[in-house]
Parts: sequence; C-alpha cells; structure tokens
Amino acid sequence: MLCFIMSNNQTNRYLSNDILQKISWFRNEQIAGIALPERFTFPFYYEPHPLAKIAVSELQHYLETQTDLDHNFGLSPEKEGSVIGKMFGVLVVQDAEGKLGYLSAFSGKLANSNDHPKFVPPVFDMLIENSFFLKEVEIISAVNHRITEICSDEDYQSLRENIEKLSAQSAQEISTLKTQLRSNKITRDQIRESNRSLSKQDYHLAEAGLIRESLFDKRLLRDLTNKWKPLLEEKQTRLSQIEKAIEALKNERRERSAALQQQLFEKYSFLNKNGKRKSLQEVFSQTPFGKPPSAAGECATPKLLQFAFENGYKPLAMAEFWWGASPVSEIRKHKHFYPACTGKCKPILAHMLEGMPVEENPFLVNTDGRYDLEIIFEDDSLAVVNKPAGLRSVPGVDIEDSVYSRLKNIWKKTEPLMVHRLDMDTSGLLVIAKTQQVHKHLQRQFLQRTVSKRYRALLSKVIDQSEGEIDLPLSADLFNRPRQLVCFETGKKSVTKWKMIKRYKATTKVDFWPLTGRTHQLRMHAAHELGLDAPIVGDDLYGTASERMCLHAASIEFMHPKTKEKISFEVEESF
Repeated sequence: MLCFIMSNNQTNRYLSNDILQKISWFRNEQIAGIALPERFTFPFYYEPHPLAKIAVSELQHYLETQTDLDHNFGLSPEKEGSVIGKMFGVLVVQDAEGKLGYLSAFSGKLANSNDHPKFVPPVFDMLIENSFFLKEVEIISAVNHRITEICSDEDYQSLRENIEKLSAQSAQEISTLKTQLRSNKITRDQIRESNRSLSKQDYHLAEAGLIRESLFDKRLLRDLTNKWKPLLEEKQTRLSQIEKAIEALKNERRERSAALQQQLFEKYSFLNKNGKRKSLQEVFSQTPFGKPPSAAGECATPKLLQFAFENGYKPLAMAEFWWGASPVSEIRKHKHFYPACTGKCKPILAHMLEGMPVEENPFLVNTDGRYDLEIIFEDDSLAVVNKPAGLRSVPGVDIEDSVYSRLKNIWKKTEPLMVHRLDMDTSGLLVIAKTQQVHKHLQRQFLQRTVSKRYRALLSKVIDQSEGEIDLPLSADLFNRPRQLVCFETGKKSVTKWKMIKRYKATTKVDFWPLTGRTHQLRMHAAHELGLDAPIVGDDLYGTASERMCLHAASIEFMHPKTKEKISFEVEESF
C-alpha cells in the first residue's frame, strides 16, 4: 500500500532501493584477476564460470546460516514439515557502470512464498494478496469441497451400495431362473422326441401341454424381470440426479481451471535483451507439447534473466545447483551443479537469450574423426567394434559422425544395421549386423536376454558392499530428456547385478551385468540413492562431468546367426 500513496519520485526511489536489495556485489579482492566470460553460459551443459562459483559459494553460505526460512530441505533431522529439496540459481551480472555482482533465485516457491529479500521475484507472482489467481483458486477449492462433500455423503454412499447389492441380487436370481428354464427346455425337447411314436391326436395333446409349460416359464422370467426393473430404475434415477450434479461441478472445475491456466499463460511474459516480450503460450505454441507444461516459467534461470532485463543489468554467466535431500524419483545431489531443464526451460531460454552471444552447444560439436574406431571382428554377417567414448552410435540431428556413418563409409554398399546402442560417452563393444536376417536374429537374442554383457565402471565414492543386485523401475523424464526417473508406479522393470572389482582411496571399480536393457539403466542404478548412491565418474547427467564418463562395455557373448556357435569378445577399459 505504501507505494500507491507516495509521489512518483518517491515511488521510483523506493523501488530502486528494493531492486538493489536483490543484488549482491562482488568485492574487488574476490574477483581480482578473473577475466569476464566472453559469452553467456550455455545453460544445458556447462562448467560454471569462476565468478558463478564465487556467487554460488556465497549463496550456499547464506543458506547454511540463515534462520528465517521456514522450509525443510531435509538436511536436519530436527526440522519439521515435508522434506522438499530445491534448485537454486545465480546470475552474474554487470550494471551500466561496469560493476559486477550476482542475482539469486530458486525454482518454484520457497517456504510457500515467492517473497524473500535475498531472491529475485517470479516472472509473475500468483501468490500476492487478493490476486486473481488466489481468488479463483479459492472458488475452485470451494467447488472441490462441494464435490467431496457430495461424494462422501452417507445417503449417496448408501444409495450406491444399495444399487450395487440389489443389482447383484437381481442378476443372480434371473441367472438362476434362466439356468432352470434352459434345463426345462432340454427336458421338453427330450419329451418331444420320445412323443414322436404317439398317435397324431395324442401327440398334439402332449405338445399343447409342453407349450403351456414353455409359456409358463416365459411368464416366470418376465414376472421376475418386472419385479426388479422398477425397483432398480427408481434408485438409479435418484443416483443419476446426484451424479449429474457431481458431473456439473466437475465440468465447472475443469472450465475454471482451464480458464485460470490460460490467464496465467498470458501473465507470464518473458523479456529478452532487445525488450521483446513473449507469453508462455507464444513460447510453447511451436513445441511438440503445443502448450506450456505445468510450472513452466517458475525455474530459477528464467526468473534471473527476467529481473536482469527489467532492471538494466547485463547477464554474464549462470549456474544452478541442488540444495537439500534428493527426491525419491530424481537423482539430485546436495550442492551439485545441474543444467537448466529442457522440457520447461529450453523453449523459454531460446527466446530470452535471443541476440546474446552464448557459448557453443557442446552437443553440436562435430567429432570430425577425432576418435578412432577399432573393428574387433568382422565377417560376412556382422561386425563387432570397440566404440570410443565421445563417438555416437548413430548420427544425431546435427552431428553425422558416428559408428554407423563410419561403417557406412567403409562398407560402401552394405547398410550397417545397429543391433544395440551405447551412450555417446560410453566406450566399448558394439555389435552391427550386415543383413536384415542377421539383424533380426541378433535382436531376437537381445530381446530373449540370451546375450551376456558385462560393463566396467568407476564409481565416484568407495562402496562398502562387495556385490549385489539392483532392481529399480525406470521411466523417461518427459520434461527433462534424456534424463530418467525412478518410478514405482509406471516405471519399467530394470535389474542389474554388480560386483566390486577394486577399491581406491575415493572411488570403486565395479562390474555390471544388466539383466534388462533400459535407457541409462547402469547410470541410474549407480547414482540413485536406492541403488549404489555413487554416480559413475564423469557422468554429466547424474553426477559430475569430467574428461570422460568411466563406463565401458567390456565383454559380450552371443550366438553367431550363421554358425550357431557361441562367440565372445572382451576389451579392457582405459580408465
């Protein structure tokens, strides 16, 4: 209310002070000798700039020492409330005078609020007092309450149970009678057959009696049906009236929710450096989704860029990190850096970063034959190669260099048929068929799990156990591909046997035997807290990136499609 009764100059001064509270300035001694980034961070794969690391260190110290936030990150057993870890972000910025500082943000809400002194506000604050969002949510909640109230009403529950009981009873009585009537009909048919030896007059007399019995049976069925029909119809009419009221309320809820969502889409309006705005709906209209996913625009990096553009700060670098306990479904480690999410942030950031010099997308860097491909075995049916880490199994959207393209170039007229694949950063043995028949035969072996595969990995911490089996169901993270999730409801069964090979000071070398073939199975089973809780060294998705990911397809054994003999291959790892 204070802003509305001040003069314009007073209001501007008040807002400027409020804005200044959101930025933390670097001290000269902190940043002495650190060169400014030439380009803005590529948000989806990066090593944080030294300035961003300083900012993150300060923000993490703040989170460790602050006492005002009523939020349970799961870091203290004494803290009450639901455990909710959070993604935090920093944005290194420069003001018009060249002074360097950083902005801080969190994804979603924090302590059920968007308003915190240290952090930039959301692109649109739906939680401000008397906002259209809260008012409409209150109405929708009232509709929800009315639906719950009706559905839990004792008379409604009793009516449903009564109809279910009477329907079952009527069906049972009618079914029993029909069984008896079928038996009666069989008996009459047998009597008719035996009556064929009677005289014509006696036959007609006997037939008339059988017809009367048949008509009597039909009347019995009709009377029983007519007994139940009005009773059930009366109760069903009462039930239908109640359920129509419930359905009307559900339709109202659906329509109000859709209208509210559309209103929110328009309120979330994102800026870029040129001052161009796009709403959420505009941003996502050209994506495969066609509309924004839930909570789009609430992530840290879009909030940070929006605040910087609105207030004349030049963005220089970003970084995001996880703070708190890891969620059950995802792999998120306390204090670890993570890229911006692809499903929600990628379309938004494509607009917000338009016109800005951004670091090169490493996923589009062509390998240009830098990695040697070793052919271990080859005959007229198939080939087995040792794929180096960093080379794709098949071409990507923008990268042609791959095992497939190299073999295509070597074999000329023979089409390489990939029987299975390895992640780009995984090295090791890969089987490629030369004919459709061989390809089909080998794929059948993979599907029937008769192919024996062993992987070797270097894990990022010391493992106490010596061996075991991991069974964690996996499903795709639709809004953050290609990451996977652990989901005990919809995930596909994935099982891995493992054995410790050697323990080092801070790492462990293990062998994996995947009994199923899910995407990122070994990486997830290694990193997840319900698995080994030790990401593979160099795993940029589920751990910490380094020169390479230390996962190697070390051996494979299968039946040769032509000779029907078991053949096996083994190549040692180079880490």
